Formats: sequence, structure tokens, C-alpha cells
Amino acid sequence: MADKRDYYEVLGIGKDASEAEIKKAYRTMAKKYHPDMNKEAGAEEKFKEVNEAYAVLSDPDKKSRYDQYGFAGVDPNYGGGAGGFSGGFSGDFGDFGDIFSSFFGGGGGFGGRTRSNPNAPRRGEDVQITETITFEEAAFGVKKRVEYYRIESCPDCHGSGAQPGTGVDTCPECRGSGVVTNVQQTIFGMTQTQSVCHRCGGSGKIIKTPCTKCKGKGRIKKKAKLEVTIPAGVDNGNSLPVRGMGNMGKNGGEAGDLYIVLRVTPHRIFERQGKDIYCDIPVSFLDLMLGGKIKVPTLEGEVEHKLPEGTQTHTRFTLAGKGIAGINSRGKGNLYFRVIADTPKDITSAQKKLAEKLAESFDDKQFERRKKFKDKVKI
Repeated sequence: MADKRDYYEVLGIGKDASEAEIKKAYRTMAKKYHPDMNKEAGAEEKFKEVNEAYAVLSDPDKKSRYDQYGFAGVDPNYGGGAGGFSGGFSGDFGDFGDIFSSFFGGGGGFGGRTRSNPNAPRRGEDVQITETITFEEAAFGVKKRVEYYRIESCPDCHGSGAQPGTGVDTCPECRGSGVVTNVQQTIFGMTQTQSVCHRCGGSGKIIKTPCTKCKGKGRIKKKAKLEVTIPAGVDNGNSLPVRGMGNMGKNGGEAGDLYIVLRVTPHRIFERQGKDIYCDIPVSFLDLMLGGKIKVPTLEGEVEHKLPEGTQTHTRFTLAGKGIAGINSRGKGNLYFRVIADTPKDITSAQKKLAEKLAESFDDKQFERRKKFKDKVKI
């Protein structure tokens, strides 16, 4: 214990320092070495040293014994027999909370976390629901009437939680802060802890006669109905925000938001990738061979498209602007369709003879893909 520094030296003051000067010096040194603000090696030990010095010098009785007997007057480890700590600092530590609140935002101090004012305005929680729409509704937009549950202010007590005609008192235990603070000396130094006030449950208020409708909560769950406009171009999984339509806030805080998550049902023939849509169209091998007009389905109805003579199966064509509008971009995407040869089944004997005659009339040079394949096989 011989290396223990003089308490006046620790705080950087003289023995004739006034109470105000002691407190001012402590504020400066505690802020300088607090572990939450100083990450240098040895800062925590100096912080404990500062706390110990202030605990003695801020107490008139302990300061008197320290001035007369030194460490032996306040620390039993020195065996002075003049009283000492008797198991820890026993004085009033109200100043500690006040001092630390001035530069840690209230009540935190000593490495603890601060707690916000329970009576301050608080934003309401967001609410999320799911709404199912069709492929066409996603493409063109639609108005929907949605129903969901949200937290609203109790209509009877208007959010106070107290039965109409009665009042709300400030909790005498925590004085409206919602927390109680305890300061004690441990082997790690002076520590301050906060816990939720057991009397008011952290609200800072005492409701003697709770509202019978909301049971003192000030808020109730209620079904809400709302008409929303879903814009053209939304896609599966998109979230549509409706500001201020979530749960109501507390203590006058703003309401949360409503988020509508969209689920788009699959289309019978179209598949979507961004703004573009895709489909396959089965056509007769004669249509592919001879060419001609075919009907192509779009989201706005059928359109005619001319196939060139000798079109191969799985050939892809594009109909520009027949896709889906973009939410944040101009214009529509495209419609891409493939023609797929549809080979007939259960042909009659007459059809078979005609097909055989037709096949005999072809030359291998007319089958470009087959010719290329045979050439590769020969290599």
C-alpha cells in the first residue's frame, strides 16, 4: 500500500481546496479517465483512484480523518483503528449521479448505460402485413382495401391510462425517471448500477385507478381499414410503405409506418424478369416451315405476328414495349416469346402417306441444322 498516492495529489488540488473546488477537480479527472472515454492503458486504474479520492475528500467526516491520520484514518488496511471504511464507502453518493449525468447524458456514469426518459415522446412501432395480388394487378397497378390490426389511443382515457375523472401521479420512488440508481464500492472500484423502478415498472408514473377499457395501458389494439394505391410495376416481395399508419406513438410521439409486403400470384403462361416477360408458344411444324401469321398473347390482348418461312423451333422473337412498366423508370419492358414445334400425334394412314411423300421430296441441303450436324460427325 506504500505506493498509494495522496488523494489531494490524485485530484490535483491543495489541502485548502473548497468543496466546490473538490467537486470541480473530480469532474475534470473523472471525465478524463473514464473507461468509456479513455481507452489508454492504465486509464481504468486511474479512474478508480479518482473515485476513491473523491469519495473521501467530498465527505467532511472522512476528509477530517484523512487530514489528521492519512490513509490509516479511512482505510482499515492501514490498521489505524480510527474508523476507516467499515466495509465500503458509507456516505451519500448522490453527487456521483449528478456529476456523471452532466457528461454522460444522465444517470449512466461508471461505465453504465444511460436510460432515456420514459415520459419522452416515442415513435410507434411499424406494422407489416402481406397482401396478395394477381400478375396483371402488379403489371398495371390497382387500388386495394386492406384490413389489419394496429395499436391506437384508448378512446376512453385518451392515452393517459387512467380511468376518466382520475389523474396520474409521478412515481415517488424514482421521481418520474423510471429507474433507480445504486452506487457502491466493489473490488473493481466505485460502480453505479441502474435498474427498472419496481414501483412504477419503468413508466415513471403511478396510475391509482386504471382505465377499465385499456387496463391502464393507454392504448388498445383495433382493426383498421385502409384503401391503398399499388403502383404499376411492383414485383413479388416488394414492400409498399404507408407513412404514419402503423402503431400510434407514446407520450405524443409520431405513429409508426405500415409496410405492405406484396405477394404476386404466378401467371398461367408468362414469366417475369424485371420489366420483361417471357412465354413459349406452340405452333405447327407446317407454320414453321411455310411461315405465316400466328397470334401472340400479351398482357393487353392478342396481337398478330408474321413468322418467316423456314423458322426453326425455339426461335425467339421480341415484341418491344409489351412488357411491364418500371416503378422508378420510364417506358415498359419487352415481351420475348419462343415458337416451339408441336409435333402431331395419332396421325391417320392417309396423313402418314402424305407426310412420307413430302419427306421424299426434300433434299438434305434443305435441312441446314441436320447438314451441319452430319458434317461435324464426319470430322
